[in-house]
Amino acid sequence: MSNHNDATSGHSPSQSMPAEAPIDTDLLHNVANIREALDNSSDLIVRFIDHAGRPGALALLYIDGMSKSQTINESILDPLTSSQSGPVPEAIKDRVKQAISIANIQETNTLPAILSALVSGRTVIAIDGGSSALLLDTKQIESRTISEPTTQTVIRGPKDCFTENLRTNTSLVRARIQSPKLRLEQTKIGDVTQTAVEIMYLKDIADEGIVTEVRRRLQNIQIDGILESGYIESFIQDKQQSPFPTVLNTERPDIVAGNLLEGRVAIFISGTPFVLIVPVTFTQFFQSPEDYYQNPYIGSMLRFLRLVAFLLSLYAPSLYVAMITFHQALVPTVLLISIAAQREAIPFPVIVEALLMEVTFEVLREAGIRMPRAVGPALSIVGALILGQAAVEAGLVSAAIVIIVSITAIASFALPNYNIGITARLLRFLLLFVASYCGLYGLLIATLIAGMHMCGLRSFGVPYLAPMAPFRLREQKDVLLRFPIQSLSGPDVSKRTNE
Repeated sequence: MSNHNDATSGHSPSQSMPAEAPIDTDLLHNVANIREALDNSSDLIVRFIDHAGRPGALALLYIDGMSKSQTINESILDPLTSSQSGPVPEAIKDRVKQAISIANIQETNTLPAILSALVSGRTVIAIDGGSSALLLDTKQIESRTISEPTTQTVIRGPKDCFTENLRTNTSLVRARIQSPKLRLEQTKIGDVTQTAVEIMYLKDIADEGIVTEVRRRLQNIQIDGILESGYIESFIQDKQQSPFPTVLNTERPDIVAGNLLEGRVAIFISGTPFVLIVPVTFTQFFQSPEDYYQNPYIGSMLRFLRLVAFLLSLYAPSLYVAMITFHQALVPTVLLISIAAQREAIPFPVIVEALLMEVTFEVLREAGIRMPRAVGPALSIVGALILGQAAVEAGLVSAAIVIIVSITAIASFALPNYNIGITARLLRFLLLFVASYCGLYGLLIATLIAGMHMCGLRSFGVPYLAPMAPFRLREQKDVLLRFPIQSLSGPDVSKRTNE
């Protein structure tokens, strides 16, 4: 894994020879060059075919496991072995094109193009005496079937989710948006992996400036390999040092379709079930497609609950530490006496209590995620109960801090997007230290600094806090509240880019 981020440490097979190395007219010499370039790879299949009375007139080459054997046998081998043509190489090539029943046939006269086609799953037909080869689309890589989302639970709505197959993912969105305005553009990223990356947008709805900026950032990526969408996200996001996510990722096709209709751009990456969406605003992380499938009052209430949960997961421990340490007058007297009685035998200050419980819960949460599914939930729940009760009985922490940490943990699970939950978990620890040294005044200053940072943050030219800052009254119908669908015209992303 250490070489993946080194843009100069590796090269694709096609880069081991000149970019325009021509095909030799000697078929055996061509096959030998291909085998040498792939270092006699064990999964390279080469089959010589007698054609039109000429022994070994054709060579069929493909990578086993990446090309569909049934298609090769039925659509290529059977027609070639039964067809006849003249002995002239060019006549053989024309006859081969007519005989095989493959829709996508391309022609090339360079060896690097042949190598690139082979490693991407295509079948190559080379002709003895010919100056070009045929590239046939027979790619088929095994992948899992379409299933329910695993990271974004659905109660009411479509149950399908993206897979690791790029074409399957784009077809799921095309099935929802059957419009000729839907555009799809492909590029290859990764000097070694040559990963297929596609951008999707709706022409005349998406801002052309945003589309151009997406193209530019993708073209500027220099890396050996792309193994997951997170690689792309780290390259194209606006500020690497910001804890706030400026790119949205999802595995649900309905989320992608909805954002495309609002003028955003989707980025599909081969080999991952997560699609990136840009640009993104802060309020999007508290919205879910199910808000639009429910009654508008229910949708608005759910959004409000998610915002409250985010604030609780962010501020609850630090507020407790600040008030107990510096601002006891703000706590009701009866409650303050109860907390003081609980902490009478506790040997640690409040900040140590909070950090001990927070770190313990984070470790339990991570362990529950990494453990097998059969025991993961049980470990996290039982572990939290047992450790919390044992810590209180042992006099290491007070019951109040266990309650605060539990409320914080439950609130963090209410957030619909994992990325914004990670942000809250990170900032929570920073706010704990600030509260332990400066109290509520420190929390206020830290909040103002975070607010100023968010006001200056942009995602592909769109203000991060839009349409709240700058304030756009017309778009408030679909921010914290969800008005009836009849009154929604959809946020116009293109009008925010220059604000």
